[in-house]
Amino acid sequence: MSGLSEELTTAVEPVAGPTPAARTWRAFRRNPLGLVAVGLLALLLVVALAAPLIADYPRGYGEDVLAGPSAAHWFGTDHLGRDIFAQVVWGTRTSMMVGLGASALAIVLGVAVGVGGAYFKRVDGVLGLLVDVMLSLPVLPLMILVAALAGPSVTTLVVVIAVFSWPEVARVVRSQALPIVGLSYVDAAHVMGAPNRWVLLRHVLPAVSPVIAVSVVVTASRAVLSEAGLAFLGLGDPSSWSWGTILYNAQRSGSLSSSWWTAFFPSLAILLLVVAATLVALAYNDARNPRTRQDGAR
Repeated sequence: MSGLSEELTTAVEPVAGPTPAARTWRAFRRNPLGLVAVGLLALLLVVALAAPLIADYPRGYGEDVLAGPSAAHWFGTDHLGRDIFAQVVWGTRTSMMVGLGASALAIVLGVAVGVGGAYFKRVDGVLGLLVDVMLSLPVLPLMILVAALAGPSVTTLVVVIAVFSWPEVARVVRSQALPIVGLSYVDAAHVMGAPNRWVLLRHVLPAVSPVIAVSVVVTASRAVLSEAGLAFLGLGDPSSWSWGTILYNAQRSGSLSSSWWTAFFPSLAILLLVVAATLVALAYNDARNPRTRQDGAR
């Protein structure tokens, strides 16, 4: 009898299926554009980290002024004879540093405000008003003003871009956290006397983590665009190369229209990063959505 009971117990035990993260990853792997975009972002990250091994730091002057792309200079040279390929490689490091730094700071601020507003009802109105005011401000003119007053540096660019990027993150995170806060298991945790910190770390933050992951990628790509725009206006760090600085030098020297390669290759790098980040975000959202993903069981 005991053996029969054990067999019955084993028979009625539910079979553990794949976790939501496993299903999402399995669906994401079926999206070729998403995989290509991830590979492209990984390649840009490798170029940023291995810049000293790929090309020498561009400095000084060269003999071949405004030379077109060739075997000696893959991306051509600028008005001072400096190799544009080396500029793009080293500019990848600065642009990625600004993008990831500004994204990380914006994510921390946005998640704190968004989750705090959804969880603590007493401050929700004040935080919501702050987010609405920040979103209503003219971002680009204020970025230019603050960057000009603070002085050009990588740290200034990171802080300025992050300050004007976190409101969008806060709004998205709050909209996702509001339904979670009202669920029964969150109420049960309160009834059992669980502290707010435990509830936030155990239930709320894990529930909004997929949105945070997408926000990191999208915010980083927007930060790179903002950095390129500010650097193109002459507000970048003059002591370091970035994609926007390359465009600024081409515009200032007058070679922007006469020598196409001086603007094409840094613009192509910016375009590839933004498109890859957008494709990763779209592929991840499709993989998370049960209505659009294609599970292996189907």
